[in-house]
Amino acid sequence: MIDSISDMLTRLRNAYAARHNKVTMPMSKIKFAIAQVLVKEGFIEKVERVKSEKNEAFEDICITLKYDQISSTSRKPVVNGIRQISKQGQRIYVKKDDIHKVKNGFGISVISTSQGVMSGRDARKKGLGGELICELW
Repeated sequence: MIDSISDMLTRLRNAYAARHNKVTMPMSKIKFAIAQVLVKEGFIEKVERVKSEKNEAFEDICITLKYDQISSTSRKPVVNGIRQISKQGQRIYVKKDDIHKVKNGFGISVISTSQGVMSGRDARKKGLGGELICELW
């Protein structure tokens, strides 16, 4: 796998499109930190580390997806769109003043700062810039 963050975002996008309840992916610290930000902001239900089914020496991340119940039979995903900003070939860095609102405040941006991975709103409050990883709405 070349880019693990793009793999994570693609797995999330596909799981929401297929209306799955959970999605599992290989563990890494950056992916777990991004998932924790998504839990804090209310885009996914919960995230946990589990032992890998293929190899007991490794861990996986199990993400429980979140849906809005429209009626008794239908549900709508909380996440409508995911866009990766910083890619492996071109990293995008932003200053604290350049962090903009996503979809007029209805979405979030995920930023890797010197104090860890956080949402764009938290980075603006703390006065931090960093690598703009992705946007969700």
